[in-house]
Amino acid sequence: MKLPLILLAAIAAASFAAPLAVAVLGIDPNMVDLLDRLSAPSVAHPLGTDELGRDVLLRLLAGGRVSLVIGIAAALAAAALGTLIGLVAGYVGGWADRVLMRGTDAIIALPLLPLLIVLAALDLHKLGLPERLIQSNEISVLRIVALAVLVGWTTTARLVRGAAFVTRNRDFVRAARSLGAGVPHILWLHILPNVTGPLIVATTLSIGDVILFESVLSFLGLGVQPPLSSWGSMLSNAQELIATAPLLAVYPGLMIFLTVVACNLIGDALQQRLDPTTAARR
Repeated sequence: MKLPLILLAAIAAASFAAPLAVAVLGIDPNMVDLLDRLSAPSVAHPLGTDELGRDVLLRLLAGGRVSLVIGIAAALAAAALGTLIGLVAGYVGGWADRVLMRGTDAIIALPLLPLLIVLAALDLHKLGLPERLIQSNEISVLRIVALAVLVGWTTTARLVRGAAFVTRNRDFVRAARSLGAGVPHILWLHILPNVTGPLIVATTLSIGDVILFESVLSFLGLGVQPPLSSWGSMLSNAQELIATAPLLAVYPGLMIFLTVVACNLIGDALQQRLDPTTAARR
């Protein structure tokens, strides 16, 4: 677990240090210089420049910050929504469980990629959002996070629902009910601590899934919009230059690969550590 954790920490530290790198190098990552386009790596540009003469290293770091923010924010928000739905369905049961789980099944049954493409292409003006928000640079990031949460909470909801369904019949939960504890109190203090294991694992694994999801949308031109950049948008811009400048696609593709693999390895390691059966065998 140490190696993927160190790798992910190094990628995150480098990405979030992008403003510091900009200050040290004195180069604007969005500055266009057509006279210096597709240049080879040099002291001034360690990874060269792209098709518009922009520094590839700084754009890679800035894009990593956007991709990681999207992945972490969407994973946490989806985990929170899925946990709430799973706790209510697993503990309350009855009609609440049937309604919530049938809604979960309906979301799972939807064709994911076509649905996301349609939702990503929606006109935000028709949704009644403030014009100031629509015109902001961050709106594309918020849109992707919202889409990822919309379709990403189902796995967490099912995991939490199963754990809550088992835990609600434990003696300590029955004792809390007999003492007059309310449902919110039981869910927060007695049920939730007992589902944190699978919840942490699912959230960790979903970070990589969200980063891949953002990359797909950005590759299709429906993701992060300029002047912001992400690893997926860098891949999208590089697809027409594969023959002449293949490294422009290799760099962001490699970062996506390393980040997703690191997240998955960390999730697998956490699953083994938090699984009581595995811990008992050790």
